[in-house]
Amino acid sequence: MIDTQDSPGPPAEPRQVGRPRRSPQALLDAAAEVFVESGVDAPVRQIAAKAGVGMGTIYRHFPTRSELVVAVYRHQVEACAEAGPRLLAEQTAEVALREWVALFVDFLVTKHGLAGALHGDNAGSDALHAYFVDRLVPVCGTLLEAARAGRGIPEHEMALNGYSLLKGIGNLCIGATHDSDYNADELVQTLVSGALSGGRYPSVGVQ
Repeated sequence: MIDTQDSPGPPAEPRQVGRPRRSPQALLDAAAEVFVESGVDAPVRQIAAKAGVGMGTIYRHFPTRSELVVAVYRHQVEACAEAGPRLLAEQTAEVALREWVALFVDFLVTKHGLAGALHGDNAGSDALHAYFVDRLVPVCGTLLEAARAGRGIPEHEMALNGYSLLKGIGNLCIGATHDSDYNADELVQTLVSGALSGGRYPSVGVQ
């Protein structure tokens, strides 16, 4: 089950008059906060307390921990994907790109353990990675193209595409969780500045 230290199975949840109902999305938001604070092995009772519900509510929606982790991961990816069009509608394209990238960095640095929790399940991990790429690469590409168009840079002069930018950001964020002096945000914004520059970079070969 989700948490053997809490109980051997879904506990009966007493009926309490006046207890507010929580949507699955609200439960996932609470679980994400707890995972960031305490890791993906945090007790279910901690998630239930954060959400203001009984443990039975968590078990009813997510019978196993792996189901909960996958649901939280997908929920966070969706939130990141949906933020792109919203930011682009609210401000200039370059500002939207930079703010979205900052959200993406936060996702990678604080929530990356969600994917790692399923590392032993290759099929599950592969499916999550494919979902991640399918949802976020198009958003990143759209924001990047809009920001470069805003600078008057022709599309054929793009130094990076959405996939390459997302991959580069991911690589720059690797050390952030283990080194408090490592500032991933500054490095990523520098990468964005390079991606928004005109012209392609020449390949460098060994002489």
